[in-house]
Amino acid sequence: MQFKFCRTVSEIKINILKDSLLKISPIDIFEQMKKLFEKPIVKKILIVLIVLVSIILIMDNILLPMYVSGVETNVPNVVGMSEEDAINTLKDADFEPIIADTTFGSSFPAGKIFKQKPESGKIVKEGRTVYLFLSGGAKTVLVPLLVGKSILDARFALERVGLKLGSIEEATSNQPKDMIFDQQFAAGTELRKGQSVGISVSIGKGFGDIVVPDLIGKSLSEATKILADSSLEVGKINYQFSNSLLPNTILDQYPATGNRLNAGDKVDLFITKEGTIEEKNEIRE
Repeated sequence: MQFKFCRTVSEIKINILKDSLLKISPIDIFEQMKKLFEKPIVKKILIVLIVLVSIILIMDNILLPMYVSGVETNVPNVVGMSEEDAINTLKDADFEPIIADTTFGSSFPAGKIFKQKPESGKIVKEGRTVYLFLSGGAKTVLVPLLVGKSILDARFALERVGLKLGSIEEATSNQPKDMIFDQQFAAGTELRKGQSVGISVSIGKGFGDIVVPDLIGKSLSEATKILADSSLEVGKINYQFSNSLLPNTILDQYPATGNRLNAGDKVDLFITKEGTIEEKNEIRE
Protein backbone atom coordinates (compact mmCIF):
# COMPACT_ATOMS: atom_id res chain seq x y z
CA MET A 1 0.00 0.00 0.00
CA GLN A 2 2.81 2.38 0.95
CA PHE A 3 4.62 1.74 -2.36
CA LYS A 4 1.48 2.46 -4.35
CA PHE A 5 0.93 5.69 -2.42
CA CYS A 6 4.45 7.02 -3.16
CA ARG A 7 4.09 6.16 -6.80
CA THR A 8 0.79 8.01 -6.99
CA VAL A 9 2.35 11.16 -5.41
CA SER A 10 5.25 11.09 -7.86
CA GLU A 11 2.94 10.79 -10.82
CA ILE A 12 0.91 13.76 -9.53
CA LYS A 13 4.09 15.95 -9.29
CA ILE A 14 5.20 15.01 -12.79
CA ASN A 15 1.80 15.86 -14.21
CA ILE A 16 1.84 19.25 -12.44
CA LEU A 17 5.33 20.04 -13.87
CA LYS A 18 4.19 19.10 -17.36
CA ASP A 19 1.17 21.33 -17.08
CA SER A 20 3.37 24.24 -15.94
CA LEU A 21 5.80 23.84 -18.85
CA LEU A 22 2.98 23.65 -21.32
CA LYS A 23 1.60 26.91 -20.04
CA ILE A 24 4.97 28.74 -20.78
CA SER A 25 4.81 30.09 -24.29
CA PRO A 26 7.81 31.07 -26.53
CA ILE A 27 6.83 34.70 -26.05
CA ASP A 28 7.27 34.35 -22.29
CA ILE A 29 10.73 32.84 -22.81
CA PHE A 30 11.73 35.71 -25.12
CA GLU A 31 10.56 38.31 -22.59
CA GLN A 32 12.58 36.63 -19.82
CA MET A 33 15.72 36.57 -21.99
CA LYS A 34 15.21 40.20 -22.97
CA LYS A 35 14.99 41.25 -19.32
CA LEU A 36 18.11 39.25 -18.56
CA PHE A 37 20.15 40.92 -21.33
CA GLU A 38 19.02 44.37 -20.22
CA LYS A 39 20.89 43.98 -16.93
CA PRO A 40 24.19 46.01 -16.91
CA ILE A 41 26.31 43.18 -15.56
CA VAL A 42 25.10 40.81 -18.30
CA LYS A 43 25.84 43.43 -20.98
CA LYS A 44 29.42 43.83 -19.69
CA ILE A 45 29.97 40.08 -19.68
CA LEU A 46 28.71 39.81 -23.25
CA ILE A 47 30.98 42.66 -24.43
CA VAL A 48 34.04 41.02 -22.84
CA LEU A 49 33.19 37.69 -24.43
CA ILE A 50 32.74 39.30 -27.85
CA VAL A 51 36.13 41.09 -27.55
CA LEU A 52 37.92 37.91 -26.48
CA VAL A 53 36.43 35.91 -29.32
CA SER A 54 37.42 38.65 -31.79
CA ILE A 55 41.03 38.67 -30.54
CA ILE A 56 41.26 34.89 -30.78
CA LEU A 57 39.92 34.96 -34.34
CA ILE A 58 42.37 37.71 -35.39
CA MET A 59 45.35 35.88 -33.84
CA ASP A 60 44.35 32.54 -35.34
CA ASN A 61 43.49 33.73 -38.81
CA ILE A 62 45.77 36.73 -39.42
CA LEU A 63 48.73 37.22 -37.06
CA LEU A 64 49.84 33.64 -36.49
CA PRO A 65 49.73 32.72 -40.18
CA MET A 66 51.81 35.81 -40.98
CA TYR A 67 54.43 34.90 -38.35
CA VAL A 68 54.58 31.23 -39.23
CA SER A 69 54.85 31.93 -42.91
CA GLY A 70 57.66 34.54 -42.49
CA VAL A 71 60.93 34.05 -44.41
CA GLU A 72 63.73 32.49 -42.37
CA THR A 73 67.39 33.44 -42.85
CA ASN A 74 70.82 33.16 -41.22
CA VAL A 75 72.05 35.92 -38.90
CA PRO A 76 75.25 37.42 -40.34
CA ASN A 77 78.41 37.70 -38.23
CA VAL A 78 79.15 41.29 -37.22
CA VAL A 79 81.50 40.64 -34.26
CA GLY A 80 84.70 42.64 -34.76
CA MET A 81 83.04 45.20 -37.03
CA SER A 82 82.70 48.88 -36.23
CA GLU A 83 79.32 50.09 -35.02
CA GLU A 84 78.47 51.66 -38.37
CA ASP A 85 79.51 48.63 -40.46
CA ALA A 86 77.62 46.22 -38.19
CA ILE A 87 74.41 48.24 -38.38
CA ASN A 88 74.61 48.57 -42.16
CA THR A 89 75.32 44.84 -42.59
CA LEU A 90 72.30 43.84 -40.50
CA LYS A 91 69.98 46.33 -42.15
CA ASP A 92 71.03 45.08 -45.60
CA ALA A 93 70.02 41.58 -44.43
CA ASP A 94 66.60 42.88 -43.29
CA PHE A 95 67.35 42.76 -39.58
CA GLU A 96 66.75 45.45 -36.96
CA PRO A 97 70.06 46.20 -35.13
CA ILE A 98 70.05 47.79 -31.66
CA ILE A 99 73.08 48.75 -29.52
CA ALA A 100 72.22 47.02 -26.25
CA ASP A 101 75.23 48.04 -24.15
CA THR A 102 78.75 49.50 -24.16
CA THR A 103 81.24 47.59 -22.02
CA PHE A 104 84.73 48.60 -20.91
CA GLY A 105 87.47 46.06 -20.27
CA SER A 106 86.84 44.02 -23.40
CA SER A 107 89.79 42.69 -25.41
CA PHE A 108 88.27 44.26 -28.52
CA PRO A 109 89.32 47.80 -29.51
CA ALA A 110 87.03 50.66 -28.60
CA GLY A 111 84.12 51.08 -31.02
CA LYS A 112 84.09 47.43 -32.15
CA ILE A 113 81.24 44.93 -31.70
CA PHE A 114 82.39 42.15 -29.35
CA LYS A 115 79.08 40.27 -28.96
CA GLN A 116 75.74 39.86 -30.72
CA LYS A 117 72.41 38.20 -29.91
CA PRO A 118 71.21 36.11 -31.70
CA GLU A 119 74.66 34.74 -32.54
CA SER A 120 75.86 34.52 -36.12
CA GLY A 121 74.59 31.50 -38.05
CA LYS A 122 71.31 31.25 -36.15
CA ILE A 123 68.24 30.73 -38.36
CA VAL A 124 65.59 33.34 -37.50
CA LYS A 125 62.77 35.28 -39.15
CA GLU A 126 63.62 38.27 -41.30
CA GLY A 127 63.07 41.57 -39.53
CA ARG A 128 64.10 40.20 -36.14
CA THR A 129 65.92 42.49 -33.71
CA VAL A 130 69.65 41.77 -33.29
CA TYR A 131 71.20 43.17 -30.10
CA LEU A 132 74.76 44.44 -30.39
CA PHE A 133 77.30 44.90 -27.58
CA LEU A 134 79.90 47.59 -28.21
CA SER A 135 83.41 47.62 -26.74
CA GLY A 136 84.42 50.76 -24.88
CA GLY A 137 88.04 49.65 -24.95
CA ALA A 138 90.31 48.62 -22.12
CA LYS A 139 89.94 50.22 -18.71
CA THR A 140 92.36 53.05 -18.06
CA VAL A 141 94.19 53.90 -14.84
CA LEU A 142 96.33 56.81 -13.70
CA VAL A 143 100.10 56.44 -13.48
CA PRO A 144 101.27 56.92 -9.87
CA LEU A 145 104.19 59.14 -8.84
CA LEU A 146 107.35 57.03 -8.93
CA VAL A 147 110.03 59.69 -8.70
CA GLY A 148 111.76 59.55 -5.31
CA LYS A 149 110.83 55.91 -4.70
CA SER A 150 112.93 52.78 -4.72
CA ILE A 151 112.47 50.14 -7.43
CA LEU A 152 110.58 47.88 -5.02
CA ASP A 153 108.23 50.69 -3.94
CA ALA A 154 107.64 51.64 -7.57
CA ARG A 155 106.78 48.06 -8.49
CA PHE A 156 104.23 47.85 -5.67
CA ALA A 157 102.73 51.25 -6.58
CA LEU A 158 102.27 50.18 -10.21
CA GLU A 159 100.83 46.76 -9.40
CA ARG A 160 98.24 48.32 -7.07
CA VAL A 161 96.65 50.14 -10.03
CA GLY A 162 97.10 47.31 -12.56
CA LEU A 163 100.28 48.49 -14.31
CA LYS A 164 103.67 46.80 -14.71
CA LEU A 165 107.21 47.95 -14.13
CA GLY A 166 108.93 48.31 -17.50
CA SER A 167 112.53 48.96 -18.45
CA ILE A 168 114.94 50.16 -15.77
CA GLU A 169 117.70 52.51 -16.90
CA GLU A 170 120.56 53.42 -14.59
CA ALA A 171 122.27 56.80 -14.86
CA THR A 172 124.37 59.15 -12.78
CA SER A 173 122.48 61.97 -11.08
CA ASN A 174 122.55 64.20 -8.04
CA GLN A 175 119.94 61.95 -6.45
CA PRO A 176 120.88 59.18 -4.00
CA LYS A 177 121.84 55.78 -5.38
CA ASP A 178 118.94 53.45 -6.30
CA MET A 179 116.42 56.32 -6.22
CA ILE A 180 114.08 56.81 -9.20
CA PHE A 181 114.70 60.27 -10.63
CA ASP A 182 112.59 59.99 -13.82
CA GLN A 183 109.69 57.93 -15.17
CA GLN A 184 108.52 57.14 -18.69
CA PHE A 185 105.00 58.52 -18.16
CA ALA A 186 104.33 61.47 -15.88
CA ALA A 187 102.20 60.92 -12.79
CA GLY A 188 98.49 61.26 -13.66
CA THR A 189 98.87 59.99 -17.25
CA GLU A 190 96.06 57.64 -18.32
CA LEU A 191 97.21 54.18 -19.45
CA ARG A 192 95.42 50.93 -20.20
CA LYS A 193 95.57 48.31 -17.50
CA GLY A 194 98.50 45.96 -18.05
CA GLN A 195 100.77 48.53 -19.72
CA SER A 196 104.35 48.98 -18.56
CA VAL A 197 106.05 52.09 -17.18
CA GLY A 198 109.80 52.49 -17.55
CA ILE A 199 111.91 54.25 -14.94
CA SER A 200 115.35 55.85 -14.60
CA VAL A 201 117.29 54.98 -11.47
CA SER A 202 120.19 56.96 -10.06
CA ILE A 203 123.55 55.26 -9.54
CA GLY A 204 124.35 58.32 -7.42
CA LYS A 205 127.68 60.04 -6.79
CA GLY A 206 128.47 58.06 -3.67
CA PHE A 207 126.63 56.73 -0.65
CA GLY A 208 125.15 59.12 1.84
CA ASP A 209 125.51 58.54 5.55
CA ILE A 210 121.97 59.52 6.61
CA VAL A 211 118.92 57.31 6.13
CA VAL A 212 115.85 59.34 5.10
CA PRO A 213 113.27 59.05 7.92
CA ASP A 214 109.59 58.15 7.38
CA LEU A 215 107.59 61.40 7.46
CA ILE A 216 104.24 60.28 5.99
CA GLY A 217 101.34 60.95 8.35
CA LYS A 218 103.34 63.43 10.43
CA SER A 219 102.52 67.13 10.72
CA LEU A 220 104.74 69.71 9.04
CA SER A 221 106.21 70.83 12.36
CA GLU A 222 106.94 67.23 13.37
CA ALA A 223 108.55 66.49 9.98
CA THR A 224 110.70 69.64 10.19
CA LYS A 225 112.00 68.60 13.64
CA ILE A 226 112.65 64.99 12.55
CA LEU A 227 114.63 66.19 9.53
CA ALA A 228 116.61 68.66 11.59
CA ASP A 229 117.47 65.91 14.09
CA SER A 230 118.83 63.90 11.13
CA SER A 231 120.83 66.89 9.81
CA LEU A 232 118.48 67.18 6.84
CA GLU A 233 116.32 70.07 5.65
CA VAL A 234 112.81 70.62 4.29
CA GLY A 235 112.89 71.09 0.52
CA LYS A 236 109.99 72.02 -1.76
CA ILE A 237 106.53 71.88 -0.19
CA ASN A 238 103.74 70.84 -2.53
CA TYR A 239 100.31 71.63 -1.04
CA GLN A 240 97.45 69.36 -2.03
CA PHE A 241 93.83 69.87 -1.00
CA SER A 242 92.09 67.33 1.20
CA ASN A 243 88.80 67.26 3.11
CA SER A 244 89.57 64.03 4.97
CA LEU A 245 92.92 64.87 6.61
CA LEU A 246 94.02 67.67 8.88
CA PRO A 247 95.90 70.58 7.24
CA ASN A 248 99.71 70.28 7.13
CA THR A 249 99.67 66.47 7.18
CA ILE A 250 102.46 64.82 5.16
CA LEU A 251 101.01 62.79 2.25
CA ASP A 252 104.28 61.83 0.53
CA GLN A 253 107.95 62.67 0.51
CA TYR A 254 110.85 62.81 -1.90
CA PRO A 255 113.25 61.03 -1.52
CA ALA A 256 111.26 58.14 -0.04
CA THR A 257 112.11 56.71 3.35
CA GLY A 258 115.09 54.32 3.41
CA ASN A 259 117.17 56.25 0.87
CA ARG A 260 120.53 57.65 1.97
CA LEU A 261 121.43 61.35 1.87
CA ASN A 262 124.29 63.53 2.96
CA ALA A 263 124.04 66.09 5.74
CA GLY A 264 122.32 69.25 4.59
CA ASP A 265 120.41 67.54 1.77
CA LYS A 266 116.73 68.42 1.34
CA VAL A 267 113.57 66.31 1.41
CA ASP A 268 110.58 67.53 -0.60
CA LEU A 269 107.19 67.17 1.07
CA PHE A 270 103.60 66.78 -0.17
CA ILE A 271 101.27 68.32 2.42
CA THR A 272 97.49 68.62 2.84
CA LYS A 273 95.73 71.96 2.78
CA GLU A 274 92.09 72.91 3.33
CA GLY A 275 90.13 73.56 0.15
CA THR A 276 88.59 71.76 -2.85
CA ILE A 277 90.17 69.73 -5.62
CA GLU A 278 89.07 72.31 -8.19
CA GLU A 279 91.67 74.73 -6.80
CA LYS A 280 95.25 74.53 -8.10
CA ASN A 281 97.97 72.94 -5.98
CA GLU A 282 100.53 75.36 -4.56
CA ILE A 283 104.28 74.72 -4.52
CA ARG A 284 106.44 76.58 -2.04
CA GLU A 285 110.21 76.67 -2.24
